[in-house]
Amino acid sequence: MSSSNSKQTPTHYDVIINGGGMVGATLACLLAQSGRKIAVIEAAEIMPFDSDGPFDLRVSAISRASQKAFEKIKAWDLMLSKRASPYEVMEVWDAEGDGKVRFDAADLGEPDLGHIIENSVTQSALAELMASEDNIVVYQPNKLKKFEVDDNGVEVILDHGEQLSADLIVGADGANSVVRQLAGIEVTVDDYAQRGLVATVKTEHHHQYTAWQRFQKTGPLAFLPLADGSCSIVWTLPSDRTDYYLSLNKTDFKQALAEAFDHKLGKITKVSDRAAFPLRGSQATPYVLERIALIGDAAHTIHPLAGQGVNLGIKDAVELANQLSSANDCGRLKTLRPYERARRGDNVITMRAMEGFRLLFGHSASPVKTVRNFGMNLFNQTPMVKNKVIKRAMGL
Repeated sequence: MSSSNSKQTPTHYDVIINGGGMVGATLACLLAQSGRKIAVIEAAEIMPFDSDGPFDLRVSAISRASQKAFEKIKAWDLMLSKRASPYEVMEVWDAEGDGKVRFDAADLGEPDLGHIIENSVTQSALAELMASEDNIVVYQPNKLKKFEVDDNGVEVILDHGEQLSADLIVGADGANSVVRQLAGIEVTVDDYAQRGLVATVKTEHHHQYTAWQRFQKTGPLAFLPLADGSCSIVWTLPSDRTDYYLSLNKTDFKQALAEAFDHKLGKITKVSDRAAFPLRGSQATPYVLERIALIGDAAHTIHPLAGQGVNLGIKDAVELANQLSSANDCGRLKTLRPYERARRGDNVITMRAMEGFRLLFGHSASPVKTVRNFGMNLFNQTPMVKNKVIKRAMGL
């Protein structure tokens, strides 16, 4: 990984990106392609990927739109060479009825619906690309201490005392964004009082390159296919139930998980360590100010039930890079506003749709269940509508 000491560059950049995670690194690589000079500030050391190591507990369902962005910056083949699993089918069913929806790539004439990729794979591929790019300097491990905006640009001070300047600072620094806080940008948060329990499991039967999701009253349980035939699980649970399942010994947890999943893939034969993260929906208002822009989780977070979070962030990066590619001054509000206009609507609609699903499946009243199951089966038998929905989710 390149650092500030390895390249003799001036301290002025076109854009400073705080956060070298999946979304920030994608933006950096896209901007570097258009000849921009970029500084990336990253607090964590990104470790080289170990293909013999255990699977990362955090994975993402990478859509076709995100794949195209990764292909554009030459990251995609690098990711596939490390570890990734395509999924060709997505099967969703209701735990409290006979409602079922099945999406199949073959119906669309596509090779797959997307890929399940560990976050650490995406991260390390992007880190390698940034290190090889002359237009990108990575300050790592470094933290943003403060910044000041004036008519001419942004002055940034790092925790090690280094000073940088740029036309624009971008917050790609996650749900607890330092850039957002220092800029005084408000954020509205909906706490879902749920957590996502994650683990890697081996099952008696192969996953069949299918992303499985069983909707329970407490939240969805997803089994996502991994490259070696095992699955990554994301189990949405009320916060107190999460603690209970985290506290179970492995034997009891495997049994409880198999039951919750309706034994769809037979017995759970092996389970990794478990972890959990809180689930919240949020929107920053606004995404942009003069010389400041927010992307990814710094601007918005959503419920993970359709795995769209990181894909929305990559769409942000692509849109912002497009707006900045030919701008004389990257930081002007008139340059940044079209980015917010293009992205806020999509982000809000997706967030509300996920909340709608969550509420719909959270109802256990008989009339609601009957209508819900009837609706799922009707939707499943209407290929034209179904294919349109999955194409939108894929970003086609």
